[in-house]
Amino acid sequence: MNREWRDRLQRWAPYAVTPALILVVLPAMGVGPWLTLTVAGLTMGVMLFLMASGLTLIFGLMDVLNFAHAAFITTGAYVAVTAVGWVAGWTSEVSLALNLAAMLLALVCAAAASGALGFVFEQIIIRRVYGAPLLQILITMGALIVIEQMVVVLWGPDALPLPKPAALRGSVIVGSSPIETYRLVALCVGLIVAVAMQLVLTRTRIGLLVRAGVEDREMVESLGYHIRRLFIGVFVAGTALAGMGGMMWAQYQTLVSSQIGDSMTVLVFIILIIGGLGSVGGCFIGAILVGLTSNYVEFLSPKLALGSNILLMVLILMWRPRGLFPLAEH
Repeated sequence: MNREWRDRLQRWAPYAVTPALILVVLPAMGVGPWLTLTVAGLTMGVMLFLMASGLTLIFGLMDVLNFAHAAFITTGAYVAVTAVGWVAGWTSEVSLALNLAAMLLALVCAAAASGALGFVFEQIIIRRVYGAPLLQILITMGALIVIEQMVVVLWGPDALPLPKPAALRGSVIVGSSPIETYRLVALCVGLIVAVAMQLVLTRTRIGLLVRAGVEDREMVESLGYHIRRLFIGVFVAGTALAGMGGMMWAQYQTLVSSQIGDSMTVLVFIILIIGGLGSVGGCFIGAILVGLTSNYVEFLSPKLALGSNILLMVLILMWRPRGLFPLAEH
């Protein structure tokens, strides 16, 4: 194999990992369970992407590893509980239009609250520790504890219910496979947000500046753009996405506790490492891989389910030590 073909294979091989995983497990499951679990895995994946994409953007542009990211997931989930409470009548009615309107309201409120908290957080805390990785870790971990305790003060220590809207509680039958209606809606919402995010990053001026800032921050500054304002915008957008992911995950689980963000932290960092730190596209594929692996392994071998994503990360790092799509390759 000549050098050109070898380079092409190395470039395109990471894109084949997800389809290969989906096809490999099919014979072991049968079509019915495979379809149900694939939709469940994709749904979990897009929700994980919302939670992780903000963090990978923040790291890629700002070189900030924000260990308080879980707090924004938690904030989004709790604000969604309050927002859904305002329109409880909409969620109890078996009306798809009202149910989707309630879900949209909860998403907007969760994103707005987490984004606003992110703005304050960046102004007060993050701006003081740029370029100091150890201080970033210490101060953001401390802030995580403080924010989680504030959540407990505001909403109480007990877990709160966040029921699915009435029209989204059943299942639809595709062939012989039952698929939860909420999963299909959540998958569509997550994909819409992911596509919108990709379009903003690739088709708009602000997206061009963000991508240029990720690749060469000094060059963007030399062209006269205010990289500081870009930092603030990216941080707010990243925390807003975390809030949206927290809302969707909480309603998927139908329960919200102050530890909901913490419970997702390990998966979020696994996704970042698998995809390649700072790579939004890698984050999406990494999230889908994690979601599919969790569902497939739990069905095929429940005893391995707990460590399946760590094993996935180890296997990928043995193959590509910098992740599937390291930033330098973009």
